[in-house]
Amino acid sequence: MNSIYSRDTSIEPISLAPIELCQKGVSSVNEILLEKLKDRLEGKCNTRGLIKDNSIEMLSRSCASLYATNFKGDLHFNVKIAYRDYGPDDAEPILLVHGLGAQLVHWPDHLINFLIENNYRPITFDNRDAGLSSRFSAKPSFTLDYLKYYLRLPMSSEYTLKDMSKDAIAVLNTLDIKKAHIFGTSMGGMIAQIICSMFADRVKSFTLVASTASVPGPFNGPTREVQDVMLQRSKMTNPTLEDVYQREIKWVSLIGMEGRDLETDEFREEVIANYNRAKDKADGYGYARQLLAILASKNRIKRVKAIKAPTLIIHGEQDPIINVKNAYKMKKLIPQSKLKIIPNMRHLIEEEILDQFKEDLLTHLKQ
Repeated sequence: MNSIYSRDTSIEPISLAPIELCQKGVSSVNEILLEKLKDRLEGKCNTRGLIKDNSIEMLSRSCASLYATNFKGDLHFNVKIAYRDYGPDDAEPILLVHGLGAQLVHWPDHLINFLIENNYRPITFDNRDAGLSSRFSAKPSFTLDYLKYYLRLPMSSEYTLKDMSKDAIAVLNTLDIKKAHIFGTSMGGMIAQIICSMFADRVKSFTLVASTASVPGPFNGPTREVQDVMLQRSKMTNPTLEDVYQREIKWVSLIGMEGRDLETDEFREEVIANYNRAKDKADGYGYARQLLAILASKNRIKRVKAIKAPTLIIHGEQDPIINVKNAYKMKKLIPQSKLKIIPNMRHLIEEEILDQFKEDLLTHLKQ
């Protein structure tokens, strides 16, 4: 498997002048570089508590994006996938597969920290058409596509969820990881279902969060409010930063826990930083192409019935995107799977939500 590595372009190289070596001494080089790295990353990257024993390698791995290249996609070749490997190499790897439109920076700190603290090696990545990964060119025809969606007519997309599953495997191949735990949420859960059925020999365990094996339809899909925001984002081109911030307030208020105050400087800065990180951020077509890949896919019912890996299904009782009834259906479809329903969970994994299933997750990963 060929691969291409490059640093995240948002992080410039760090240099050390000879005079600094003379003044400080060679033995202090590691310490000097670490301080420079911490200063450079201030406000750009959450170190997630990974500064241990002056480990520059660990810190840089957690904050830089490297690239894996999928040369074996069914429809496209040379797809570059940006990823982060939090290490360490001797910990059990867990590949986190994110949902529609999400970037690797959207994985919550509390989940990443929890996994690291319990001796796991989180690996995150940007799906194609998101973040720093390869972008595609098709401009979806919204009127025609949504007409087909509501009439339940066959739809086509520039790439498939199967292609996206191969991107994930390309990341594992690049890191020379033979087997990993797979953790997928929402669309990432759909991609993960394909990974676990097509590449069973690469899977240690499967954790499925807020997802389904069915193709979302007008009557079993997102609520009308959620659909409206998804359509708005699909059509949005050249938004202002205020547009992006207001859209995220509306989106998170719909799919996150009730009662969260989103009109804060901290949330605004987070939204804008994440938006500015992405390639081709001026258009919403990447989001729309991912959405079409979901809607154009066939259901995965036969696939999930063949999953042999130990499986934990986690779902929010109040999920407005993928109704909780899908979780009960998944429990019946996947042999010997376990189901955890979180009463106050919608679609996101807030810290209060993680607290309600983290022990179940640890037990599952350790079996």
